[in-house]
Order: sequence, then structure tokens, then C-alpha cells
Amino acid sequence: MPKIPLVDLAAAHLEVAEEVEAGFKRIVAETAFIGGAEVAAFEREYAAFTRVPHCVGVANGTDALELALRAVGVGSGAEVVLPANTFIATAEAVARAGGRPVLVDCDPESYLIDVDAALAAVTPATRAVVPVHLYGQLADVERLRAGLAGRGVAVVEDAAQCQGATRHGRQAGAAGIAATSFYPGKNLGAYGDAGAVVTADADLATTVRTLGSHGGLTKYAHDVVGMNSRLDGLQAVVLRAKLARLAGWNARRRAAAARYHELLASLDVVRPVTLDGNEHVWHVYCVRVPGDGTPARRDAVLARLNAAGVGAGVHYPVPVHRTGAFADLGHPAGAFPHAESAATELLSLPIYPQITPAQQARVAEALATALSG
Repeated sequence: MPKIPLVDLAAAHLEVAEEVEAGFKRIVAETAFIGGAEVAAFEREYAAFTRVPHCVGVANGTDALELALRAVGVGSGAEVVLPANTFIATAEAVARAGGRPVLVDCDPESYLIDVDAALAAVTPATRAVVPVHLYGQLADVERLRAGLAGRGVAVVEDAAQCQGATRHGRQAGAAGIAATSFYPGKNLGAYGDAGAVVTADADLATTVRTLGSHGGLTKYAHDVVGMNSRLDGLQAVVLRAKLARLAGWNARRRAAAARYHELLASLDVVRPVTLDGNEHVWHVYCVRVPGDGTPARRDAVLARLNAAGVGAGVHYPVPVHRTGAFADLGHPAGAFPHAESAATELLSLPIYPQITPAQQARVAEALATALSG
């Protein structure tokens, strides 16, 4: 039988192919490769979609987070609190901005940042806290902001996995600043690297745009030391075509997640949970495979699924403090037990808007077999 991919980018392309082809021809004819009308239109449309006033397109999600951090004042020696269970880019952006990552554990059920641990980690040197909106749902930013009130610490949301997700009706960045990624596999994915910063603050938006354009907004005016991070016209064409479908695609992801919840109810896995007040967009549907404290059982199940033609995967097998890149932070094994346990037991199942009930039934059947193997 045909393999069921973890993410089906080809199926998504079929839905936008004609618009993208026409848009590419338009960009080439106008030679509007950097910036231009398509980028400006996408920024307006994405701001409207998120209901956040300002959107600045940039080259990728890592740059977006670095620029947002720099915009709120993160620089040399500043501490930035973030969860240990995230993609390396979250910590990379802090380091690239000159800051020092301060890691905390995650909640053992939602895998989102442990707000109490994050607040406890704040010191006079802390300039920002980065809640990562993992797998498609938002962290408890309200409680985080309430705990930081009056302490001079910014909340910079890592929204790379949650385009369209809401918490109490609001999207990431609505009350501050958020960075997102349009890497091809995201809910809103480009045909290469791309990203954006959204913010409710006009001054922060101007700072981000300035920093991402070599430190100036007019040609040969360089007011500060910036970087080259701009969204290109070709990616804007793709993103505009997909953005018009994103609400519908997210609804189909929610339906697929509900179907998995039913199909997997009797299996020896822990299904994902959604926090009260959240509307999840299911960038990732991960289940927990109980093990012995090592990844052995989870990895064996993964291998059996892959052998059966099910493109399952793992997000993320190595917590930040266990990578070579951040070994100098000095955290030993066991420092963040919930993050480390998640890294050994979580398994991501195929999910995308075009997945069919028959494919999901096949995934569930293969998982049942793999668990008993």
C-alpha cells in the first residue's frame, strides 16, 4: 500500500498550484524578488488573519525570533527564560541576540512551558521569557504576563507551530510580540524558508523592520547594526495562496485529531490534551508511548510503523540542554525530568488537512500492531 507521509506537502500544493504558478509568473515579469507588492499584501493579510495590527515578513522563523528578542532589548548578557523541550532554534535565537538561555521544565501533560518554573527562574538579569506554543496550541501567556507585571521582563512568543490557534479567542502576539515560521511543513508553509514577526506595538514593528533591513528603512541609511532578513516575493505568493485556505485547513486538522482521539482510545498510549480556553490547530499530533525511562520502546514502535508504511516521527528527541551546542549551560541529565521523559516517549503521527479517515484507520491499526510487537 502507498506510504502515509508524516506531512503531505504535495497534496497541499495541488490545492494552490494554479494560483502559485500565476503569481510566480507575475513576480518574474515584474522582477519583484525582494519585498514589493506581494510581500506588502501578505503582511497586511496575515495581520488581519491574526487580528494583530502589525506584521513584518522576514527570511525564516529563527531570524523572526532573534529580531523580536533584539527589539525588546535582549543583548549581551541578558537572560532569556525558555523551555528545555523545544527545537534548537529557540535557544539559538537567544544566543544569536547575545543573550543567555535559561532553561526550565515543561508541564508533564501539555508539554507547554511550566509557568511556575519560568516565573521562578526570573532574576534581575532576565530580559525576556519565551513561551513556546508547542504542537499547535498556545501556552498560558495570561498567567505568565500577570506574574511578570512590573518586573521589566518582556514576553516574546515562539509561535512557529500555531498559525491560527487561539487562546480565549486571541492569537499569538495580540498583547505583545510573537515570532512565527513558515517552514514548508508548518500549517502555513512556504516553498522554502520564511517567517514573520507580529506585534500589537507599532514601535516594536518598526524596530524589527529596521533591524531586518541592515539597520535602516531607507537605502544606504544604517542607523543601527542590523542583519539581512527579508521575505521574498515568491514566498509571499505561496503564503498568500495558502493563507486564504488556512482556516479551512486548520478545521480539517481538528477533525483529524478528533478522529485519532477515538481511534486510539483503547491503545496503550497517552493521547494529547488541550488546555482549557485553547483552540488547537494540531501542527503535530503526538502520543506518548510509556517506556522504561529510555527511548527503546518508543523507537521500536516507530521503526515498526515506518516499516508498515506509516511516516511517523519524533519531535524532539534531544532536549536543548542535552545538545552539544548548549552543553556549556551545565545542566546534567535529569535536570528537567518532564522534558527528558517526553523526549524518550513522544511519537508524532501523520496529520495534515488532506489525510483521509481510511489513512487514519490504517495508522491506528499499524500502531496497535506495533505496540504489541
